Amino acid sequence: MLQCYTKAMTKAKKIPISSLDYIAFLAIVVALVTAQYIVALVIVVMLVGGNALEIYATARAKKSLTLLVNRIPSRALVWHEDESVTEIDVVKIEVGEMIAVRRGEVVPLDGIIFKGDALIDESSLTGEAYAVEKSVGDTVRSGTVNVGDTIIVRVSKNTRESTYTKIVDLVRRASAEKAPIVRLANRYSLVFTAVTFFMCSLAYFISHDIYRVLAVLVVATPCPLILATPVALFGGMNKSAAKNILIKNPASLEKLRTVTDVVFDKTGTVTIGKPSIEKVEIVDAKYSLDMVYGAAEALERNSLHPFAKAIVSEARRLRTPRLSATSVREQIGVGVFGTINGTTYALTKAEGSKNSISLLENSKIVAHFIFEDKVKENFSSTLATLRSLGLTLHIFTGDKKENTGKIAQFAAGSQSYISITANMTPEDKEIGVSTLKSKSKQVVMIGDGINDAPALAVADVGMVFSNEEQTASSEAADIVLLNGGLDTVITSISIANRTIDIALQSIFVGIALSVIAMILAALGIIAPLTGAILQEVIDVLVILNALRASF
Repeated sequence: MLQCYTKAMTKAKKIPISSLDYIAFLAIVVALVTAQYIVALVIVVMLVGGNALEIYATARAKKSLTLLVNRIPSRALVWHEDESVTEIDVVKIEVGEMIAVRRGEVVPLDGIIFKGDALIDESSLTGEAYAVEKSVGDTVRSGTVNVGDTIIVRVSKNTRESTYTKIVDLVRRASAEKAPIVRLANRYSLVFTAVTFFMCSLAYFISHDIYRVLAVLVVATPCPLILATPVALFGGMNKSAAKNILIKNPASLEKLRTVTDVVFDKTGTVTIGKPSIEKVEIVDAKYSLDMVYGAAEALERNSLHPFAKAIVSEARRLRTPRLSATSVREQIGVGVFGTINGTTYALTKAEGSKNSISLLENSKIVAHFIFEDKVKENFSSTLATLRSLGLTLHIFTGDKKENTGKIAQFAAGSQSYISITANMTPEDKEIGVSTLKSKSKQVVMIGDGINDAPALAVADVGMVFSNEEQTASSEAADIVLLNGGLDTVITSISIANRTIDIALQSIFVGIALSVIAMILAALGIIAPLTGAILQEVIDVLVILNALRASF
């Protein structure tokens, strides 16, 4: 068994070995000498298992890079002047070549639109909820999604220089620089080890009896330190899972306990992340709300535009009359047109606003639809609670400054100060989090998109609101919030605090009982065999207390 333990620790040599590991080694020797084979086996399993968990967590971090890389297409369609296309590896495409990007595809390389009008979902890079309309001469970036018709793009940057590759490099660098956590038990192991050797020396000095030393070592078996933390942490993970919170790395609970600053992304994190209808302004009095929604829904029924989805969803929620439109055509950057009951209708951009569109009947304005990306419920109360915990709050967003006004209003209404920084690139967010950490801050980054991945990776704890389309960002984080509610942030911190409190209680109670037992053993009151039994009782008490973290 000693040989097995030694080999296991050698394989895990990249993980720092603490004084707790050395006393555990001595405890195994004592257990074997005193024929306490079960005790020795438990110690070996717990130590090797703990090291295996840390190795597993490192592997998970590397997996997030793989998922980020795999999101970008490995092959693309090179477009030729005779309108034909050839599929080749993206890495072989050179600057100046033309590529075709079809509807629903991820743009593989940075470039300039050569042909076609585009509707580009840039949320993966900027976090902005609204799709961006682009035309010939406009720039498109790798990692964004074409949600409009097929476009032809002249490549301006190769794979190594593309926007998306730089994001992947940022995540790789951040993951490599992230400092490993000091295991909770190791903070107290040095003191425990010193006390153990002092008691052994005292026992021998008093009696010159090696059996008293043996008894001290038996009751000093550091199972309370070895068992308390992992049992409590896994209990906290189980409780989190019941609350739709996925803790991927148990060490995150320890880090969450000491957080000082919370950084939120805006779109999809503080807000819902997609446009919804704020209000409908009817211009032509002969039209009712049902008539307006009925006509708009008929035109937008098959469109992929985010505004169209919002109109269709709201019309169905309101159960408005379902009309049929014919000769429907969508013109990117202009609007959608069609005929309903012999009358021509159109939905076009409203002048002077990017967040509204107008319904027209025969070129006459009938109504305006005004859209917004709504702030999530409980935002104000979440801020107030976090502030009451003494945390400093920030918002880092790739959105424009003028789109953060409502967020500031909510923050003011909650009596909580929060700093808001707009127009941030993924690299800016990563630098912002790194700057906070350089000031000895313990930072939680909360996001939802690929543009947040570098900041999620470099933060002490990365939290992400799960989105099936943003799997890579979920993998880059330490904690995944499955239900999208901001209250889960508070729940995560509460569970972490309670879990670590229970772990510390178990550690301190276990150490106290072990020290008392060591004193009795040094005085000859407890024999080695009695000490072994007593130590098992202490272990059971520690485990039972640590299990409270599950409830």
